[in-house]
Amino acid sequence: MKLYTYFRSSAAYRVRIALNLKGLAYEAVPVHLLRKGGEQLQPAYRAINPAAMLPSLEDDGGATLTQSVAIIEYLDETHPATPLLPPDPLGRARVRSLALTVACDIHPLGNLRVLKYLVHELKASDDAKAAWSRHWIAEGFAALEAMLAGSPHTGRFCHGDTPTLADCCLVPQVFNALRFEVDLTRFPTISRIHAACSELDAFIAAHPSKQLDSE
Repeated sequence: MKLYTYFRSSAAYRVRIALNLKGLAYEAVPVHLLRKGGEQLQPAYRAINPAAMLPSLEDDGGATLTQSVAIIEYLDETHPATPLLPPDPLGRARVRSLALTVACDIHPLGNLRVLKYLVHELKASDDAKAAWSRHWIAEGFAALEAMLAGSPHTGRFCHGDTPTLADCCLVPQVFNALRFEVDLTRFPTISRIHAACSELDAFIAAHPSKQLDSE
């Protein structure tokens, strides 16, 4: 498999975690989001992913998949060992809800293209950009903390005592929160789960600092 990735892309980070948890070998193909105006915007990459976003995954059969959550669910269906979704419908719905709270509600508001628009089109200062990111991460984490802390299904990880799709999404978002200096003491359950994930080799190897294109 071939994963088009960028070391600091949280969406690509999710997929790296999932691939590692499943023990699947892959070739990392870096796509630099800032160099040359953004390599993801160049025709060569648009031919792979017309949305010009990361990640993209080419599977062993030559098919190209996009959107991190869809990719992870595809990997879970095609490589069912080490499942990332629970066996029961309610469990799967809960894990998807947690994952999508990150992937749909929090992450898009801090995505690179949104931040670039704030700066270049709306003339936001760097301080205003950082404040925007902190605000929306904190808003989302407040909801996520309540979802996790208030559920008997939360264990060592987001759902039970083994990592799931939800943890694959949570950990990269905590990385972003730390980059923007969000006060994580307000979110003890999120912090505890992040610490548990950070002890596992699959998460350690997926960390941005461990990538070939890390700067």
